[in-house]
Amino acid sequence: MDEVVGAAGEALCCAAAVRLGGAARVLADRAGLSDRYGLVAAGVDGIVASLDGQGRDDSVLGRAFGANWNLDARYPAELPGGAFFGKWTQLVFVALVLTRPKQRQLGAMRGLDAALAAAATWPSEVRAGSFTRFVDFESACQQAAEERLREGGLPALWKLAEAQSEHCRRAAELLVG
Repeated sequence: MDEVVGAAGEALCCAAAVRLGGAARVLADRAGLSDRYGLVAAGVDGIVASLDGQGRDDSVLGRAFGANWNLDARYPAELPGGAFFGKWTQLVFVALVLTRPKQRQLGAMRGLDAALAAAATWPSEVRAGSFTRFVDFESACQQAAEERLREGGLPALWKLAEAQSEHCRRAAELLVG
C-alpha cells in the first residue's frame, strides 16, 4: 500500500478501526466490556463525522481515549481473541491520536500496520469472502479501501468499511460461539 498521509491516511486508519470493530464489538460483549467499547466506538464515529466535515467533538474523543486506555488489559485471558482485541485497541489509539494536528507524525501507516497485526493474531480460520485467513482478508480490505477512497470519496469508504465489518462480526461470533 502506498504511504498515506493527512486526511486520507486518517480516513483509511479510521476505516480499519470501523472494519475490525465489527469483531471487537462481539469480543467486548462476551468479555463484559460493552460499556467501555461503546465509548471507544463513539470516538471512532466522531472521527468519521469530523472527516465528513462535521465539527470535531473533543469531549467524545477524550472519553474514547480514556476508555481505550488499558482496555486490552481488562480483556479476560481465558477468552479467545485477546491478542486481536489488544491490537485493535492499538489501532484505535492511532486513529484517535491522528485527530490531533501536532501528533500526525505518528502516521496512519502505524494504524494500518496495527490492523494487519490484529488480523494476524486471529486464533482460527475465518470465512470472509474467499479468504480463510483473517490477515489476508484485512490486507485485501486495506487495498480496496484505498481504491474506494480514491474513486468514491469518504461516503464510499464508510459504506465499504461497514460492509466489511459484517464479515469481521460474523468471524467473531463463530469464535466465541
